[in-house]
Amino acid sequence: MPDPYWYALWTRSRHEAAVRQELKRIQVETFLPIITRWSRWKDRKKKIAWPLFPGHCSARFGLGSRFTVLNCPGVINIVSFNAEAAPIPDVEIESIRQLIESELQCDPCPMIKKRTLVEVVHGPLKGVIGRLERKDHRARLVLSVDLINQAVSVTVDAANVKPY
Repeated sequence: MPDPYWYALWTRSRHEAAVRQELKRIQVETFLPIITRWSRWKDRKKKIAWPLFPGHCSARFGLGSRFTVLNCPGVINIVSFNAEAAPIPDVEIESIRQLIESELQCDPCPMIKKRTLVEVVHGPLKGVIGRLERKDHRARLVLSVDLINQAVSVTVDAANVKPY
């Protein structure tokens, strides 16, 4: 991979755009994919711009600039594995960029594997716990009564479930 690399930065909650602006100010290339989604309040719904990956902003820099990046207000750390900053392959950044530029409807979803216990967090089944059987833009949720070896399945919006 060419140097500099893309890295994911953990940001303070709701500081993604501020981090992007600060990095741009110091001439670091950034990528912050933004989507439009409905936000719910008790009395209304409103469309708002939202980071596709909340709490993260991507930046392209050489590791010699790591401390400059880490000193930006709102940056918590560089996503790392085994204490080593983990670069993001260019193809992954370009794939997300192409998706965002296409203006196709997309929704962030947690990386939940099949057969994982999940909880429904929105909608008429809020609070229900079951096993995820299939996941695409719609999720097949299986609710079971193990004692009698019986189950029922229902389709729910994948964005409405989270790992239990």
